[in-house]
Amino acid sequence: MNTDRFRVPSGKRVSLDKYDSADSGQFGERGETDGLLEKHFGQIASLQQRLYAENQWSLLLVFQAPDGAGKDSTIERVLSGINPQGANAKAFKAPSSEELSHDYLWRCYKALPERGKIGIFNRSHYEEVLILKVQPELLAGARIPKSLLTKRVWKERYEDINAMERHLARNGTMIRKFYLNVSQAEQKKRFLERIDDPSKNWKFAAEDLEKRKQWKAYRKAYEDMLSETSTPWAPWYVIPADRKWFTRLAVAQIVREALEEINPKFPELSAKQRADLQKSKQALLKE
Repeated sequence: MNTDRFRVPSGKRVSLDKYDSADSGQFGERGETDGLLEKHFGQIASLQQRLYAENQWSLLLVFQAPDGAGKDSTIERVLSGINPQGANAKAFKAPSSEELSHDYLWRCYKALPERGKIGIFNRSHYEEVLILKVQPELLAGARIPKSLLTKRVWKERYEDINAMERHLARNGTMIRKFYLNVSQAEQKKRFLERIDDPSKNWKFAAEDLEKRKQWKAYRKAYEDMLSETSTPWAPWYVIPADRKWFTRLAVAQIVREALEEINPKFPELSAKQRADLQKSKQALLKE
């Protein structure tokens, strides 16, 4: 599958209407992808092992989406086979009082993956140009001097985010960002499932409906975000999310391709290290 069709071109205006949320590529049903998905999982696990051993690069995966798009299940499924020691996930909620006492990127810097690890942001710094853009009154809680909250505030935030991500890329963090593109009809279906299924009741919150009422406003905010912050060093991918099985397949392939681009290697031992290894082996055999 060619994943380039999901990649948002840098410097181009995005219209989400041009992306089919029900796209499933050349696959007609879930069963056709099971073998391929497992193959991706195995390759991701193997590459992550090498990434961890090499301890030079890190990979940051950013997930943004409307409620009900399947972020949690996609993250859980795609990364289910990797060594927990080599990965860490961070779900960003409403900022705490401590976090509001710093700039909005501070809490994200704290959660960045170490060298050799995969980091997952379930929501991220992009909330600051999504929720706050739709509800600008929330900016008051950020304690930013009023003189700095000009008409350019959103443009400036896009610039700052791009600069931060470029800095990370220049220092060995590869970044891949995923927008899970769910349709309004599919979101409604999933919300109803959460209400009807007792085991899923905990997933539903009344504020989900409030955000749904602002569907067009959020849609516009997402389009602005994708248009302004998909860069060569930190590209966005618009992933079809109406069919969860295809969402997972597309994300898994892009993660695998990112790790292959890094191409991590197991460290090579020096001649002395190899000799010491043989001495250790002989000592063990003599026990």
